[in-house]
Amino acid sequence: MSRHVFDEAEYERRVRRTTERLREAELDAIVVADPANMNYLTGYDGWSFYVHQAVVVTAERDEPVWIGREMDANGARATTRLEDASIRSYSDDHVHSPYDLHPMDYVAGVLEELDVADGRIGLEMDASYFTAKSYTRLQRNLPEADFEDATLLVNWVRIEKSDAELEYMRQAARISENAMRAGLEAIEEGVPEYEAAAAIYDALITGTDEYGGDYPAIVPLMPSGDHTGTPHLTWTDRPFEAGDPVIIELSGCRNRYHSPLARTTFVGDPPAELERNAEIVVEGIEAALEAVEPGVTCEAVEEAWRETIAQYGLEKEDRIGYSMGLGYPPDWGEHTASIRPGDETVLEENMTFHMIPGIWTEDIGVEISETFHVTGRGAEPLADVPRRLFTS
Repeated sequence: MSRHVFDEAEYERRVRRTTERLREAELDAIVVADPANMNYLTGYDGWSFYVHQAVVVTAERDEPVWIGREMDANGARATTRLEDASIRSYSDDHVHSPYDLHPMDYVAGVLEELDVADGRIGLEMDASYFTAKSYTRLQRNLPEADFEDATLLVNWVRIEKSDAELEYMRQAARISENAMRAGLEAIEEGVPEYEAAAAIYDALITGTDEYGGDYPAIVPLMPSGDHTGTPHLTWTDRPFEAGDPVIIELSGCRNRYHSPLARTTFVGDPPAELERNAEIVVEGIEAALEAVEPGVTCEAVEEAWRETIAQYGLEKEDRIGYSMGLGYPPDWGEHTASIRPGDETVLEENMTFHMIPGIWTEDIGVEISETFHVTGRGAEPLADVPRRLFTS
């Protein structure tokens, strides 16, 4: 049974916009290796990105070509609307091959068949699953090709969401709300950290009464105690102790669309400094959200945050947000616009961002975040969880 998440017109629009970008960049084709971009262009959804795979889009062909491992071809037939001639697969002896075979040898052959072997071909050079060897094998097989770095070409097409995409992100937000509540309720003195993580995971997959959840592109992050100044730690088997601050950052996922959310809690009575910092973060994020509207730049939104916290003698050098939505491990970010000084990206309707303006000191941190949608009226936060410091 086919698993189609969007109608055919949605994918046709995406491919058409991508081919327009190819022509603007004077590229004959692009080899897409980012699993999120592969999904965006074709609907392909499988945990097969641990081996080499690709989607090829050419400037002259209406339909992309999916290329993957032979055993995954039926997954392409199940999740995409591609014609069978556009689903191409390499034999298993290309995987971890002792015979000096590589999947990119097969990809090169497909590019020859598509008559672009001597053209200008874009590559996602900085994509997580496009390796150095992939590049050198394509070079070796296609010596007449002119390879160009087109890492973010499809990512910039993705930055404005359709109504259907936004609906999945709103559904993901409902899952995020449930998972955050589950995590906050599970955190108590004496409870091992992994039990809180298990409660969060249960809620992420259980979803809501109407729909279930998918695996998120990033595992729940949960630094605690002395480590909340380090935002990207996960959980351990250590029991929570009285006096522990705990940061929870997670995201519900619905058909690969995310809505990240972060909150901070404290085991016991929080110190005055933590309460003060949480209040400052809330004031700053609300000022930044208030600054959001079509036509303003990312750096103008960040400036509203920076000027707010500066009143309290605080400053933060890191970016406070980034565009996001569709994602696979290792992250849900689109790698395009960031809410930071110097980013002159102009906000447009239907862009989506995760705003996460945490304040971290050497031994304690506060994270309170919101995923928001840019509308004609300003920012629409997708989740509904109080912006405050929680306690347990």
